[in-house]
Amino acid sequence: MSVQVEKLEKNMAKLTIEVSAEDFEKAIQGAYQKQKGQISVPGFRKGKVPKAMIEKMYGVGVFYEEAANSLIPEHYSNAAAESELDIVSQPEIDVVQIEKGKTFIFTAEVAVKPEVTLGEYKGVEVPKADVEVSDEEVEEELKKEQEKNARTITVEDREAQNGDTVTIDFEGSVDGELFEGGAGKDYPLTLGSNTFIPGFEEQLVGKKLEEEVEVNVNFPEDYNAEELKGKAAVFKCVIHKIEAKELPELDDDFAQDVSEFDTLDEYKADVKANLLSKKETEAKRVKEDAVVDKVIENATMEIPDAMLNTQVNQMVDDFARRIQSQGLTMEQYMQFTGSTMEAVQEQMKPQAMKRIQSRLVLEKVVEVENIETAEDKLNEEIKNLAEMYKMEVDKFQDLIGDYEKEQMKKDLAVQEAVTFLTDNAVEK
Repeated sequence: MSVQVEKLEKNMAKLTIEVSAEDFEKAIQGAYQKQKGQISVPGFRKGKVPKAMIEKMYGVGVFYEEAANSLIPEHYSNAAAESELDIVSQPEIDVVQIEKGKTFIFTAEVAVKPEVTLGEYKGVEVPKADVEVSDEEVEEELKKEQEKNARTITVEDREAQNGDTVTIDFEGSVDGELFEGGAGKDYPLTLGSNTFIPGFEEQLVGKKLEEEVEVNVNFPEDYNAEELKGKAAVFKCVIHKIEAKELPELDDDFAQDVSEFDTLDEYKADVKANLLSKKETEAKRVKEDAVVDKVIENATMEIPDAMLNTQVNQMVDDFARRIQSQGLTMEQYMQFTGSTMEAVQEQMKPQAMKRIQSRLVLEKVVEVENIETAEDKLNEEIKNLAEMYKMEVDKFQDLIGDYEKEQMKKDLAVQEAVTFLTDNAVEK
């Protein structure tokens, strides 16, 4: 095998790969052995037809495609390694010469890692984040906890109110005619949830048990049933049950029930501390993103389309795996959403571009600042991963090779670059 490298514009390169005529002939023989059992020729049993006879009947190139497919992956991989290019895309393969008795020649067009020129990257200015926690935010968290610990009581001595769950019978008509799906018995409806047609729930507020209520509404113009769009409807309703949430008192007993603290004041202080911790974590993430965005903005790089498309395809594959774990295929997802694969890919392009740019500038910062990952940090990361996969560290170590360890070191160095940039940023 021989390989020639041609540098192209926009960080692209073309590898011209030649495979000897002898290796090509061996691949043809392998294709014949693989396919001969599927070929029928009168006068011969399946699997016993001579190669020359098959080539005579179906053409000399009958085994070329299978032979090429068997040769390309290995020889491309060897050529890519020999070229010493930093390839960042899947290859676009083109067969140049495929002829019996001659060398097999194909090209592979690939994207190579773009060179990054950093602009200002130390001391970039980013907005200062707010990490204060107000009393109102603490009260809001307490209300959420109250809601979670509320009990439901049946109400008989008052009218229905917003927030109540009423059990109703209803029967709807348009122009005096009942319509399909417009009736229900013992239906639970939370008033204020906006579950029903706009205006429906409000007309049940203030009504008593067993009171007959006539609800007048208009179906929205974008309603999903064509025959009901924009139509005026009348619903005859009866409320059979009213249920309300009874919130626990915010006192020391409540604090003891929902936390490890004895007093409400202690519980409030803990709630405030947790909110502050969340805000600080979020502020750190926002600051990191803002700093990296600024460094990208100040840097110069040319991203080849093939690199972007490879990143997009990886993200689509990741997305497909995530929804598959939820029992949904990409075909079903696109059917339900009315989308197409092209639309999904186009939608992911901005995020894909951001990922590429972020990685490239951070790798450049690692290079210019000579950031190296200490061995103890790598060992700590391996330990954390082993715990995540519930494995012993030694056994996990056996599963990962030198390449994986090197990638982990690069990832850790990139994260250290983020910390370096963030520590040197100026908040204003």
